[in-house]
Amino acid sequence: MTLTVTNSLSGEREPFDPRDPENVLLYYCGLTVSDLPHLGHARSWVHVDVMHRWLEHAGYGVRHVENFTDVNEKIVARIGEDAYGGSEAAVARHFIAAVIEDMRSLNLKRAEVYPRVSEHVPEIVALIERLIDAGHAYESNGSVYFDVGSFPDYGKLSNQRVEEIESQGDPDERSEKRHPADFALWKAGPVTPADANEHRHEGLEPLTEPAGQTWDSPWGEGRPGWHIECSAMSMTHLDEHIDVHVGGQDLVFPHHENEIAQSEAATGERFADYWLHVALLETGDEKMSSSLQNYFTVRNAVAEFGADAVRTFLLSTTYDQRQAYTEEALHEAVERWNRLARTYDRAVDAADSPDARTKVEDDGLREAVETARTEFGEAMDDDFNTREALSSLFDLATAVNRHVDDHEAYDYQGLRRAIEAFEALAGDVMGLGIGTADASGGSVEIVDGLIDLVLDVRDQARESGDYDRADELRAALADLGVEVEDEGEGTTYRY
Repeated sequence: MTLTVTNSLSGEREPFDPRDPENVLLYYCGLTVSDLPHLGHARSWVHVDVMHRWLEHAGYGVRHVENFTDVNEKIVARIGEDAYGGSEAAVARHFIAAVIEDMRSLNLKRAEVYPRVSEHVPEIVALIERLIDAGHAYESNGSVYFDVGSFPDYGKLSNQRVEEIESQGDPDERSEKRHPADFALWKAGPVTPADANEHRHEGLEPLTEPAGQTWDSPWGEGRPGWHIECSAMSMTHLDEHIDVHVGGQDLVFPHHENEIAQSEAATGERFADYWLHVALLETGDEKMSSSLQNYFTVRNAVAEFGADAVRTFLLSTTYDQRQAYTEEALHEAVERWNRLARTYDRAVDAADSPDARTKVEDDGLREAVETARTEFGEAMDDDFNTREALSSLFDLATAVNRHVDDHEAYDYQGLRRAIEAFEALAGDVMGLGIGTADASGGSVEIVDGLIDLVLDVRDQARESGDYDRADELRAALADLGVEVEDEGEGTTYRY
């Protein structure tokens, strides 16, 4: 079966046919590093990770690039907060470290590179100059805007007409633009207090002076616009024409629409052949979002439920379908993951026991292994259908448990094939910790429970005014390799 994907650009299911039959160029729009990552971010991460893994399983080499947006007014808004630092660069560095740690905790395959906007200003400036020279962009008061009227295909991703699009960007930009829908490629000067304070957390003193990193350019001192960043970084590290561009569904417009316009206007080539969009994770009737303060951080979710249960939860719904976050669903994912891990361990124990025999044959077990492999492959080739792929693994688990329960002498070859299927499909493709020492998460849960007890005692000490005791407990945890952070109304920790 040939892999087919739902291409947001055409709105249709299409056979996957990369330009190079042996290699895939994949770009994923990464995070603006202004807060701790939450499960909504993790949903995209995990699905992109499995796409990467399945393409490699199918024999492709995958060049996967994922950016960090480290230049943004939301980052500037956090300057001066405790522990984050007194500059935009310091705040970004703090949260980049958190993002990387959370990525590793979820067992994500590493991208080829993680480019940062601040490292690619020369490439961004060069791309803007190409657009100006080609008549697709213009300078106004030290800023540069993309002229949407110069690109006839503008709106083809989001299926909008230019005349129907409301003004993009800050209200202050409107007088500088030829058309309300024109968008900024370069912004003059640093971030204004008004723009930063719009994202400033409640209870903090507002910023009173312009702030943020700036760079020299042919149009004066300023900063890159949001959309041009991804085009420049994708072209720098992959190519001007790539195979797959992935991002959250909420980025279709304006971010991805603007990426297409500026990239194709500059190069005259198609920017990306396949646009895949990961649907939102919702809490109640709203998307999980840092700005709405309705999120569950990745580190807290992993600490409470374990990385494998979190991955199982996120993969239980296909990437293009919206998913509802509930604690009940995560507890169910814990049970499902534990069942899979126990079954794998049980198969290993049975295969390595003296009761595993060369001449014992269980046709039902052997057929179940082949069926699982076939159905798993068909599901993944069906637009990365992780929901059905997981279902095939649980069907195999049922067959393994039935074999071990019903036989005193075991089919060694059947069990070996089942073990290899679990390792290849659940482990290598789904990224689950099959066969790892802490697969059940039991020891991790005990450690986390003990840490929570110490933090409860620390909170009681702080509430009673015994800050010396609270500091002693924090220092004791630090000596054991547990870093405690007090953020807003809560306390988090990491190993």
